Amino acid sequence: MSETPDGERPSERPSEEMAPEASETTGGPVMGLLARGLELWLRQQCDAIERLEIRLEGSGLRLLRGRLDGVRLRARRVVYQAMEIEEVELRCDGIQVRMGSLVRNQAVKLESPFRIQGQVSFSGDGLSRSLSTPAWRSLGDGLADDLLGLTPLAGLRIREDRLLLRAFASGDREPVEREVAVRADSGTVELRCAEGTPHARLPMDPSIRIERAELGAGLLHLEGEARVSP
Repeated sequence: MSETPDGERPSERPSEEMAPEASETTGGPVMGLLARGLELWLRQQCDAIERLEIRLEGSGLRLLRGRLDGVRLRARRVVYQAMEIEEVELRCDGIQVRMGSLVRNQAVKLESPFRIQGQVSFSGDGLSRSLSTPAWRSLGDGLADDLLGLTPLAGLRIREDRLLLRAFASGDREPVEREVAVRADSGTVELRCAEGTPHARLPMDPSIRIERAELGAGLLHLEGEARVSP
C-alpha cells in the first residue's frame, strides 16, 4: 500500500461515524431533489444541525405520484426550540409529498400528517444549558421545586444511571443535590428521587409518546413516536 505525502497510510486515518452532510437515494435525480428539499425543511424547523444524514426509500416514479415509501434520518448536535439534542435517529414509512414546490426550489410540502419513530439522546451539559434558557427555565425550576423543594434549578448532570439535580437553599454557598431516576410511564417521562419520593412527570405534547427512557454512557435516551402535521 502506498503512503500519503505526510507518511501516513490511508488505512491509518481515523474515520468519522457520520459524514458532515450525507444523503442516500436510489431513485435518481428526482429523489435527490427531494432529499435536498427535506434537508432544507429540516433546517428551517431547527435552530442548528451540526451533522445530518438522510436516506430515502422508494422510486422516482412513485415519488412523481406524490408517494415516498420511507425516510431514515440521523443527526448530531441538533438545537430545536432552544433544546440541545446530542443525537437523533428517526424513521418513518409512507409520506405524501407535493412535488410542485421542489420544482420551484422551495422547501418540500407535506400533504398529510404522518408518524415517526425513533430515539433522541441528551447530554447532561446540554440539558443543563437548555433548562437555563428562557424557553425552558420554567420547566427546570418546576422540576427543582418538585424534586428538591428549592428553586431555581442551578443545573444538572448525569452520573451513571442517575440524573443529579442541584439548587441552592437561601443563604447557602453549597448546592443541594439529589439523585433522580428516570423511566417512561404512560407516554411521558417520570423522574423519581432515589429514595422513592418525591417524583415529577414531564409535561408532554399530545402528539408525542415516550415508550422508553433510560440513562447510559453519559446520555439520557428517549425512545418513542410522534405525529407530524404539515
